[in-house]
Amino acid sequence: MPRYSEKRIEDFLDNDISGFYDACDRMDAGASPAEGIAWIRETHGERWAEMLAYYFDNFLYSLTGTIPGMRVLVHDIKTAGLGVWGLSNWQRETIGEAENAYEILRMLNGRVISSEVHMRKPDTAIYMKALESFGIDAETTVFVDDRASNVIGANRAGIRCIRFHDERGLRETLIDAGVPIPAVAE
Repeated sequence: MPRYSEKRIEDFLDNDISGFYDACDRMDAGASPAEGIAWIRETHGERWAEMLAYYFDNFLYSLTGTIPGMRVLVHDIKTAGLGVWGLSNWQRETIGEAENAYEILRMLNGRVISSEVHMRKPDTAIYMKALESFGIDAETTVFVDDRASNVIGANRAGIRCIRFHDERGLRETLIDAGVPIPAVAE
């Protein structure tokens, strides 16, 4: 039996009710989980603070896993001699758990995590920080993200972008752009 009803989970994921996404934004920018929980307690009440604490205590269960095909795609890109880096809005206290649990995160050539650099996507500064950290140029970089606002932010930083929908579409787009990776066999 789950700890929370579907209605309570639905309400928790409604930012207007619980403040969950506002708290996540604060933590992605560098606030600790304790600070995020305290902020929710102060602004939205104990009920939601307790639920956010439970979320952190059970964080890995909130992750849905690697997107099908992505591990192979990252491998294929790296085998083609290209680098693959990560740029994510994420809390520093949980990124290590995710990296330990998911091989694909350990496959990256490097990463910039918003909470570690105290800036978030889509702020242009975080893209510039990533380019600098990875030692790459905007002109030879392609940024992939599923959120339109993050794609717009990267475009403002002078980086070519692809809006992610699924692995096959991304693979086809990269092949069409000249990336020497195998197509999906039929």
